[in-house]
Amino acid sequence: MSPLFINFVYVISAAMFIFGLKMLSSPATARRGNLLSALGMFIAIVVTLLAAGIDYKWIFLGMVIGSAIGVVVATRVEMTSMPEMVALFNGFGGISSLLLAWGEYHQNPQMSVFIAIVAFLSAFIGGITFTGSMVAFGKLSGKISQQAVVFKGQHIMNAAILATALLAALVFCLTPGTGFGYTVFILIVLVALGFGVTSTIPIGGADMPVVISLLNSYSGLAACAAGFVISNNILIVAGALVGAAGMILTNIMCKAMNRSLANVLFSGFGTVTAAGAASDGPQGEVRPATAEDVYYILEAADSVAFVPGYGLAVAQAQHVVKELGDLLEKNDTEVSYAIHPVAGRMPGHMNVLLAEANVPYDQLVEMDDINPRMDTVDVCVVIGANDVVNPAALDDESSPIYGMPIIETHRAGTVIVLKRSMNPGFAGIQNALFFAENARMYFGDAKDSIQALVAEFKSV
Repeated sequence: MSPLFINFVYVISAAMFIFGLKMLSSPATARRGNLLSALGMFIAIVVTLLAAGIDYKWIFLGMVIGSAIGVVVATRVEMTSMPEMVALFNGFGGISSLLLAWGEYHQNPQMSVFIAIVAFLSAFIGGITFTGSMVAFGKLSGKISQQAVVFKGQHIMNAAILATALLAALVFCLTPGTGFGYTVFILIVLVALGFGVTSTIPIGGADMPVVISLLNSYSGLAACAAGFVISNNILIVAGALVGAAGMILTNIMCKAMNRSLANVLFSGFGTVTAAGAASDGPQGEVRPATAEDVYYILEAADSVAFVPGYGLAVAQAQHVVKELGDLLEKNDTEVSYAIHPVAGRMPGHMNVLLAEANVPYDQLVEMDDINPRMDTVDVCVVIGANDVVNPAALDDESSPIYGMPIIETHRAGTVIVLKRSMNPGFAGIQNALFFAENARMYFGDAKDSIQALVAEFKSV
């Protein structure tokens, strides 16, 4: 198989990646885009294996085992666990790049300086991605504390680890073909694995959407560097696309929180600060509502905007929300779903959740589009969201989330907030919205509460 033909197929695969990535930007085409990109990678893998002329039965066996595990996990994972699954995917991508660079170096230790540099990058970034993703998985799944773990001198320690890695990289790149160089490479791997833990553990649960996006970018950069190590053009292109897309998404997420990436990584946000603690207690009178009360409010509304949050995923209430939305539309009510960029625990969590319930894509409205017309919305129904609708972000300079763009539900005619209790959200601060004059608290499990409303509509 000629190199010209191989590179031609790689160009086709790269084009499929790009078009697939473009299609992922819309819920209406995301599924087709995912399939198109997967097909492009499958074609690239087949051509690469055929061109190598190797005995790939072990590779085929690995693909079969991996695919079987993937199918079982993907079909059994609940929507609440989807962020953890994405974190695992990022981690496995990172460790794959690390092992690929290590394997290539083990077989061909006489590397040029350039190949030694990209081997270092692949191993170092891959190691950080793996252990960082495992920490993110632990925080999201509740296996370790979701709070930011901070201690005195932490930044100095991380800076020392990074300096050690860079010094080791310099030594390795100058002496890759020696026994000492191999020892230094092992040190780089160990430092990378440790740095993944120490750089992720200080980040609180409230920032996990940004962390997942960033780790996704890291996995792409590690794969891109690994492509240079083994001189594989399609791996370079695929890794660069993932790295760039992840970094762009990370930037979008940071803007949605009105924070810099450095602030997310180094501030230890996610714990209740002294400033934020002052707003933890009751800030007024709560006005509870029954299912019958909420029914009469919704029945009289001309426009209703649902604002989903992580609580919607926990309750698995997306299908009954869609059913309620259909009943409202039959009642000549305009229905929309307001989506905050960081709602949930990973980028696009709410979009995927609502798509699973077949909510029409044109009813999904971004934060920047819903806020200018929020004054015209009769009723906002907040389901499991907390920090992304907290007015303290707009007017309380002492709040840890001050300056963060929110969905301004408090400007609607009436706000119905569905929550199990008055417990604060991921940021660990109380929500002033709960005490607003136009807010009614509808306590209970979100799914049961919505089902009660559906029953009210169907009983008339």
